[in-house]
Amino acid sequence: MGRPDVAPFTVLHICMGNICRSPMAERLLARAVRDRSGEPDLLRSVSAGTGGWHEGEEMNPPAARQVRARRGSDEGFAARKLRGDFIDEADLILTATSDQYDYVVALRPDAAERTFVLGEFGRLLAGIDRSALPPAEPKPDAVHARGSAIVAAAARLRGDSDPQPGDDLDDPWGRGDQTFQRIGDEIEDTTVPLAKLLLP
Repeated sequence: MGRPDVAPFTVLHICMGNICRSPMAERLLARAVRDRSGEPDLLRSVSAGTGGWHEGEEMNPPAARQVRARRGSDEGFAARKLRGDFIDEADLILTATSDQYDYVVALRPDAAERTFVLGEFGRLLAGIDRSALPPAEPKPDAVHARGSAIVAAAARLRGDSDPQPGDDLDDPWGRGDQTFQRIGDEIEDTTVPLAKLLLP
């Protein structure tokens, strides 16, 4: 029996100021899941920044342009500073850099197993045994069960190995559209395969 009280599978994206990298990842993952299912509410994709300088601000304009160019929505976005309860309610935490991974784990040591640098998680996805995952269905409960199994499998694959330098997303703040385009591509190298694994 599906339990309607199960919260949707929640992915928390983290960068520094929460106006460039993490909002792009938030909205591009939501779009990738919507592309697979046509359903907007199968998964909760949210974001926050380790610093609060931009709290309440909209997405940085070149970041918003990238999201729109990739058929995502930048509407209704407001930057937030990371809090412990955001970590507690997330099933998967994706940080832009390994420094931010360390920040999350310092704040909530018990979140280490479900926290990854974005590029690291993208690398690990390729090694997950699809046949060992719960069945895929476009229903929140099924996405939650399958998503949780994907996170656990990625944590096992990672073992004790550290993220690689290339797993970090460069900070594009104050740089041109070309840099934002590259960062958008790198984000989608993880968010699109994740959506495909959740909803084949």
